[in-house]
Amino acid sequence: MKPAAVLACAVMLGGCTSGDQQDLQNWMGQQARAMRGSVKPLPEIRSFPIVSYEGVMGDDPFRTGRMEVERRATNSALRPDTDRRKEPLEAYPLESLSMVGVLMQGTSAHALISVGNSLHQVKVGNYLGQDFGVVTKISENEVTLKELVEDVHGDWVERISTLTLQERQEAGK
Repeated sequence: MKPAAVLACAVMLGGCTSGDQQDLQNWMGQQARAMRGSVKPLPEIRSFPIVSYEGVMGDDPFRTGRMEVERRATNSALRPDTDRRKEPLEAYPLESLSMVGVLMQGTSAHALISVGNSLHQVKVGNYLGQDFGVVTKISENEVTLKELVEDVHGDWVERISTLTLQERQEAGK
């Protein structure tokens, strides 16, 4: 910036701060005198009667067991094998897996399962999904799984699920 421009700016700013501001000070004083704060009185605090707990012979409402789901004794032999080593496709929910093909070798079939950017080969007996799903059948169009899920009573029940072949859309259609 040129020195003349800097000097002109300084003179203009100096003119803004100089001058009589008494009328502004008088107005501020009048406004301050007119302001008076007011606080509403607090509401009256009502006291409630104290009632003692008379249900000594009844059920204790503060027992921690009241909040837990009741477990029934079950005779079900269905239980997931938690001691076995997890397979890689058990880390994904079944909804994120898609069947993209089948490889046939004699009488044995292997399904191609895609998850993310990776492709996995599964056969009957492999595990898929997060609900202990084991592959029971592989056909040309679908993979059938038997999953073990826990019902509301804590019993393990079987559920049959399928992954169907995802047809690849042709480019340009």
